[in-house]
Amino acid sequence: MFEGDKLLPFDPARFEKDLKDNLYGQHIVSKVVLKAVSSFMTDSNPNKPLALSFHGTTGVGKNHVAKIIARNIYEKGDHSDHYITFISEHHFPHKDKVDMYSAQLKQWIHGNVSSFPRSMFVFDEMDKMNPRLVETIKTFLDYTARIDGVSFRKAIFIFLSNAGGKVIANLALDFWREGKDREEIQMNSRGMETQIFQTIFNDKSSGFWHSSIIDHHLVDHFIPFLPLELKHVRQCVLAEIASLNITVDHDLADTVAREMPFFPPGEKILSVKGCKTVRQKLLLHIGY
Repeated sequence: MFEGDKLLPFDPARFEKDLKDNLYGQHIVSKVVLKAVSSFMTDSNPNKPLALSFHGTTGVGKNHVAKIIARNIYEKGDHSDHYITFISEHHFPHKDKVDMYSAQLKQWIHGNVSSFPRSMFVFDEMDKMNPRLVETIKTFLDYTARIDGVSFRKAIFIFLSNAGGKVIANLALDFWREGKDREEIQMNSRGMETQIFQTIFNDKSSGFWHSSIIDHHLVDHFIPFLPLELKHVRQCVLAEIASLNITVDHDLADTVAREMPFFPPGEKILSVKGCKTVRQKLLLHIGY
């Protein structure tokens, strides 16, 4: 363990408050992630690594939640040496080098966990990852006590993907059109979680296509991130205003939020890009 890069004493109440204060419009995520991470981190001897798969359209908070988890585990949060992010098209861009990438990935995961069992790995753009690399990851997720003398049961694996976003968005729209409250949507509403993993399992362009990770039930939860509504985008703008240390201006927040694109074209209920590019849009208004 590196000095100054230590584990924080895990505090479920602090984690719950962080999610409540800093995550907008994602009641399902808050509930499931709080329970899953808290029970895992307070278990001194888990029987397998924690594996969570985050699904949803752009800008809905998938990366953001991974970072919230990290800052409740490590002193340095997402700047910790033990918080490792892989972005498919950046780290594994060439199809003809999959064998090399697979060997490197094994080495990276094994090396990090051998030196620090509570390592956290985030795989972004899972929908663009080569399925063979996903199978490489599978080795470390199983209920296996040790691989080459190293136990992986205290590690966390988080997969981020846009796949399943359409299923989630359609469900959110259906609830809205039926006059139902967004907060009524739950993990099992109309088989949503099942629809998500069936979609990614059967999608040939998905990293999870016919993956044994799904077949062998090694992902603990497929977690849906709902598309954001205007009020949630407005909250994102207010958070950016606060981070820039400028005077809170609710009219400005409303103006910026309304300039973001929404869908469907006629109703304009859900944000196309979530909170992505909100900061850039805000900076145009305040002249930074």
